[in-house]
Amino acid sequence: MAENRKYYYLKLKENYFDEDTIVLLESMPDGILYSNILLKLYLKALKWEGKLQIDEGMPYTAQMIATLTRNQIGTVERALKIFLQLGLMEEMPQGGYYMSNMELLVGQSSTEAERKKRARRKLKELPLLEKNGHLSTILPDIRPPEIEIEKELEIEKETEREKKAPSRKSYGEYSNVFLSEGEVQDLDRDYPDIWQRYAKELSSYMKSSGKTYESHSATIRRWIERDCRSGKAPEQRNYDEEEGSL
Repeated sequence: MAENRKYYYLKLKENYFDEDTIVLLESMPDGILYSNILLKLYLKALKWEGKLQIDEGMPYTAQMIATLTRNQIGTVERALKIFLQLGLMEEMPQGGYYMSNMELLVGQSSTEAERKKRARRKLKELPLLEKNGHLSTILPDIRPPEIEIEKELEIEKETEREKKAPSRKSYGEYSNVFLSEGEVQDLDRDYPDIWQRYAKELSSYMKSSGKTYESHSATIRRWIERDCRSGKAPEQRNYDEEEGSL
């Protein structure tokens, strides 16, 4: 992994689970399950500064959240309603959700090696006290104020993808749309009748415009979601105009 990569992580105070809202949440029926969903959503929102979205302009739906958190859609819908009531999340005017107080929970550090190096340096800076004729390093009686749960962002996941080397098949007229088996299964499940039409349109658009996308699956999903809202068919879209306005 490159040395200049950054890690973002969730910072939880040691009394996080004693806060009133979390105690109330976990006291409800299925409350422990809701608490688990809440932590997963905090982690999902790290990349987008608190917003729950796949990429720019494509917020998570309740069904997406259910899939990503591996819960039933009914459970997720009840959890979202409770989170809104308790002020743990907010609905954004443009659609989607924002995790409240996210800016207080996000930490950032450099690579694992650098973090270990800083810890060793701090240890060397501790005072040396003499005890029974020997010098020893005594750790100060200070408890850490936070428990840091490290969460790598998508940029770090790229390295894992490279290591695992998942097989991807090409789609579209120009065979330049690449989807893994899992992505195809998800598209078949969510958009069984139309996703291949969008894959064909994406293939033609990339060939003619020279544009590239980090995730072809996410782009197809974004186009479908936008067209569903506008009532357009894929062949009716002005790709140059709409993509340029993103």
